[in-house]
Amino acid sequence: MLYLETRGRGPRLVLVHGFTQTGRSWGRAGDLLAARHELVTLDAPGHGRSAAIEAGLADGADLMAAAVRTTGGPATWLGYSMGGRFALHVAWRHPDLVERLVLVSASAGIDDPAERARRRDSDDLLARRIEQEGKEQFLEWWLAQPLFATLPTGAAGVHERLEGPASGWASSLRRAGTGTQEPLWGRLRELAMPVLVIAGGLDHKYRDLARRIGRETGPNATVVILEGAGHACHLERPDEFADVVGTWLRP
Repeated sequence: MLYLETRGRGPRLVLVHGFTQTGRSWGRAGDLLAARHELVTLDAPGHGRSAAIEAGLADGADLMAAAVRTTGGPATWLGYSMGGRFALHVAWRHPDLVERLVLVSASAGIDDPAERARRRDSDDLLARRIEQEGKEQFLEWWLAQPLFATLPTGAAGVHERLEGPASGWASSLRRAGTGTQEPLWGRLRELAMPVLVIAGGLDHKYRDLARRIGRETGPNATVVILEGAGHACHLERPDEFADVVGTWLRP
């Protein structure tokens, strides 16, 4: 079973982290949310204390649902980047568990089959790099990518990310990378629960994806762009992020 931790009291909120992170990677945003919610933080397959578990997006979503059921009933699910893609799959496969859905810097997949194939090849090359270099060297390179140019070093949570063997990250890329995901844009209208979509204004690609998710989901979707923030907007602007989520969750 996937590793998870719970803390705080109040309405349940499940947090699903991004690639290279763990359930302990939510920083100040997590602390602020825990002040008003019962937080359930998962280690996704291939990460942290779930590093030995290999799973794709669909079977990984099933594992997440099974783990969360052991701690209680329905909850709001909040996923960042890779975690957003997992949370989308949970919402479709286990809608009884998802009262509300929050997607942060997330995508519903790559439309073009040729582009998806190229992304799979690219992710496989990254997986090989991890296996050859090890986690520390790869993570230094990963966090130096333009995607994280606005993420302060102190907010990156490097120590938490390094838990577990390198093989877990490699498996995650090959099994749950964006290139493995069948595009789900045509199914967004099936989401019956309220959906909040958040992205950083400086992260142009995911800002545009957030707006597309909002349009294609329909009137139950709310889109918020955090201006001046990048891909890891929840780590860059934790107070503003927690305020947006908390306000949206209040009755």
